Amino acid sequence: MTAAPDNATSWRPSTGWPAVREGFAFLATSPVLVLSFAIDIAAMVLAMPRALFPEVAQERFGAGSIGWLYAAIAIGSVVAGVTSGWIGRVHRQGLALVAAVAAWGLAIAAAGLARSLWLTVLLLAIAGAADLISAVYRQTILQTYAPDAIQGRLQGIFMAVVAGGPRLGDLRAGATAALFGPTVAWAGGGVAAAMVAIALAVVFPSLLRYTSRTGPARVA
Repeated sequence: MTAAPDNATSWRPSTGWPAVREGFAFLATSPVLVLSFAIDIAAMVLAMPRALFPEVAQERFGAGSIGWLYAAIAIGSVVAGVTSGWIGRVHRQGLALVAAVAAWGLAIAAAGLARSLWLTVLLLAIAGAADLISAVYRQTILQTYAPDAIQGRLQGIFMAVVAGGPRLGDLRAGATAALFGPTVAWAGGGVAAAMVAIALAVVFPSLLRYTSRTGPARVA
């Protein structure tokens, strides 16, 4: 067991581009954090189906269904948040993060193939719950793995990933649907997100080995 980086004393307050560069410099030495960001970007860019909701609602489910599609992921996130007490008892947080992202992708893929509105809503809600769980683990890993002095810089990068990933996902979904149709764009994106998450974890196993116990985070 080797302790997570604890080089807080080497960081001094800075603002603007120097602070941004320092944040990326720290990430370059922290594969666990890089992988947690990369898996989140893959999940949002490859699997976010939101841009396809209007077309799918019109062609597959009819009037009145679009509101349920837009609300479904959020409903799952709320339910997962309300019942999230068990999350803190999981120590293999890296493995749990990969599993949650894979579950997000597979649930999205299944929702893209479903022909019943209520089954689609249920599967999207499951995806939303998985996304909430993955978000909790990403934030926990970030807050416990990185030194306090660099937290602000990394939180800025984290927020950029959180805000930008779904927007790029909308672009990806629309462009893919224009070429292959909404079903392929929706379901195929979910499968791709799950496969990329698993592939990254296998090729770079430091995230899978990441574990958190009482006290500082550790990397096995």
